[in-house]
Amino acid sequence: MRQWIDWILHVDKHLRELMDVVGAPWLYTILFLIVFCETGLVVLPFLPGDSLLFAAGSLCAIEGSPMSIWVLWPLLIVAAILGDAVNYWIGYKVGPQVFRSESSRWFHREHLDRAQRFYDRYGAKTIILARFVPIVRTFAPFVAGIGKMNFFKFWFYNITGGVVWVTLFLFAGYLLAKVVWIQKNFFLVTIGIILLSVIPIVWELWQERRRRSLESDSLGT
Repeated sequence: MRQWIDWILHVDKHLRELMDVVGAPWLYTILFLIVFCETGLVVLPFLPGDSLLFAAGSLCAIEGSPMSIWVLWPLLIVAAILGDAVNYWIGYKVGPQVFRSESSRWFHREHLDRAQRFYDRYGAKTIILARFVPIVRTFAPFVAGIGKMNFFKFWFYNITGGVVWVTLFLFAGYLLAKVVWIQKNFFLVTIGIILLSVIPIVWELWQERRRRSLESDSLGT
């Protein structure tokens, strides 16, 4: 667990080491699979997302890097879009049985409920907004599949969200990597990205606790 946390917090360093070991072609493949699995498999919500894209973009900006932003950009967009599509299909096919179950070996019910609340609040736009919220990002298309969201509407939001999410973080890393302060304090940047990404979750939990408190007070009066 400690090694996994270290990998996430120092993702830029580990990506460079991985590039030196396996080379650019294999690193393209690995990054594709990570983004695909993080968005497409509800059993892997803990995989890095925002920080990985940022670090991957910065890796392309290194002088002499064999990684090309113009290869990685469309590749990861495809990975993000296909991931959500597979997740939607799984939710469409097997989701109702999972959602009715109070406990599951593979699906965390609390995560499902959180994604459902997010979906109830923002509707179909959740497919775009959830791209920027860890955990919810993984479960939102699954919940959309459970709810039998219109297929064409899902694809519109899926493609839009995938393009915006990958483009924003990948090119932010690519452009900001040339800033000296960013180069020397990439660890702090990674922490900042993680903290910003969990703010919506903290806000949602606070709102839920506040709602329950108000309901409890109303029942007590």
